[in-house]
Amino acid sequence: MSETPSAARAAIFDRIKKANSSVQTGSPITDYAAIPREYQQSASMDRAAILNIFAERLREYDARVYQASATVAEAIRAALAEHGQQSALVATAFPREWLPDGFSWRTEADADIDVMDRSEGAIVTCEVAIAHTGTIVLKDARRLTLLPDRLLCVVREDQVVETVPEAFARLQAFAAEALTFVSGPSATADIEMTRIRGVHGPRFLDVVLV
Repeated sequence: MSETPSAARAAIFDRIKKANSSVQTGSPITDYAAIPREYQQSASMDRAAILNIFAERLREYDARVYQASATVAEAIRAALAEHGQQSALVATAFPREWLPDGFSWRTEADADIDVMDRSEGAIVTCEVAIAHTGTIVLKDARRLTLLPDRLLCVVREDQVVETVPEAFARLQAFAAEALTFVSGPSATADIEMTRIRGVHGPRFLDVVLV
């Protein structure tokens, strides 16, 4: 029989009390390295398995995954063509050589809120991706993950880690910057337990693995 909410809450409070029992009142914890960390902090699978898990998690979230078997530009072309897109907003720092010919591109820096709201989609890169959770971490891309209906993200295979602790270790360099964590298309089930897409961001997520 599972624990009741009150029993689970009591157990949590008891663990907090025990954790604080060795610390004097009013004294801050300064030796963070001494805190026991029993959770998984490093990879336990090989690279192929990590990448397979990452793609599997993305598909579970209804994201589409494309493998850049030829070039990044060709993979992006295939993804946009599948949706009938002719244009997209592009993150300001996105590599121009990755953009295929025959489409209309506009950088985020040149787009106001109205342009973003009317755009067919947005294209970004990521800083790190987490296989366990199917999460992509973006830097300085908050607006691009809110207004456009479609989001396409290019993820290099060497950016994919297995665990959350590995990801946070890589993100230490960006600790003071704005980061966005994306796990599949935006969706909520708060309204009568009916899953609704696009409430807080793009309804569709495409990921190109390089």
